Amino acid sequence: MKISEENWGSFVILDIDGQLNAITCNELEKRLNTLIDQGEKQFLLNFTGLDYISSAGLRVLLVAAKKLKTGNGKIVLASLKGQVRKVFDAAGFSALFHMFDTCEEAMQNFRS
Repeated sequence: MKISEENWGSFVILDIDGQLNAITCNELEKRLNTLIDQGEKQFLLNFTGLDYISSAGLRVLLVAAKKLKTGNGKIVLASLKGQVRKVFDAAGFSALFHMFDTCEEAMQNFRS
């Protein structure tokens, strides 16, 4: 898995490429926790390059979202492809996260 980071005004964009599974999820968890501990509260996770997500990956997102919620922060998701979107839907996570078809749409969420 590869994670790229970009600060965009009041939020951080994380581009996640590859697979988010039990082996790789610790890397995302550490990155999110570090950023949250540094005071970041708004995240856009771009899943354009994400091919697979496991329950371990979902857990990382849920824990980070709960941590952010207590500080009035949030995570929004963009560009979930086929199988990744199906996993979110099947696990009921589609109701827990704001999801957008494109990064541009998700960025508008932060501006409004």
